[in-house]
Amino acid sequence: MFPERRLRRLRKRTLQPLFKETRLAMSDLVMPLFFDETIEEAVPIGSMPGQYRYPLGDAGAVAERLQRAGLSAALIFGIPREKDAAATSAYDEDGVVQKAVAGMKAACPDLVVITDVCACEYTDHGHCGIVGETCGGGMDLLNDPSLALMQKIAVSHARAGADIVAPSCMLDGMVGAIRTALDGSGFAEVPIMSYSTKFASAYYGPFREAADSGFSFGDRTTYQMDPANAREALLESEEDAAEGADILMVKPAGLYLDVLAEIREIGLPVAAYQVSGEYAQLKAASALGWLDERKCALEALTCIKRAGADLIITYYAEDAARWLHEEQ
Repeated sequence: MFPERRLRRLRKRTLQPLFKETRLAMSDLVMPLFFDETIEEAVPIGSMPGQYRYPLGDAGAVAERLQRAGLSAALIFGIPREKDAAATSAYDEDGVVQKAVAGMKAACPDLVVITDVCACEYTDHGHCGIVGETCGGGMDLLNDPSLALMQKIAVSHARAGADIVAPSCMLDGMVGAIRTALDGSGFAEVPIMSYSTKFASAYYGPFREAADSGFSFGDRTTYQMDPANAREALLESEEDAAEGADILMVKPAGLYLDVLAEIREIGLPVAAYQVSGEYAQLKAASALGWLDERKCALEALTCIKRAGADLIITYYAEDAARWLHEEQ
């Protein structure tokens, strides 16, 4: 077709904005936050420059700051004062996440507060539920006893005022169990955003520091996804959709855009989590002057949206909101 078809005609600088196919918006972004009930002032997270553990007393002020930045949603993680094998702090009505949710909603009722429903921050062994001896003879995460734990955690979060609960433990049947518990406790209107395809990624390292959620033995490969398995990844999200998930998720985001695009075809809204390691890489390279942080971060987020994400959970949410505002 050359010279009749010249694709560069529409790449003139004045025409580029008219033909942009994917547009990143502030409403796409969800800010992850860490609240720690053992501290009195914000503590920087060393491996995640610009991120902090916040004391509970800051919950309202942090919510107001996000709204001023133009953000409309946050995802909450908690670091409790006490841990035990049964993760009892995770469903305590006066627990760290429960108090953080109440503080944020009191300050900013319109801010969408999402809670991570898991146990790894609350167990003394660091795994995502109840651990015991398996049929193979070793110690590992027990599926069905852990489902009962997730039910209690989700209901306590909904009772505290969470707008959306987000189970991240990758248990078989977790969405169905949580839906049953929420409906039976009067929270039928609370949506479930399932970490439906969560890979056993090496890119979670900085998060373990941020959330104090490292495990004391073994690994999480018996419940999180093998990064090599795309067909199984799709099945995981299809099962959660069948159990009643309202929103699906792919985690991590940037390395799994092929999986994200395929899960988009299921038809439910899809979130993608740009994880701590993805954030830390960009921070480290930009600090050394090797990359332009702003351009690289916005490119990465735009590509995640282009692949099919309706929501992007990212530690760059506040920065990206500011950059997008400056571009308007």
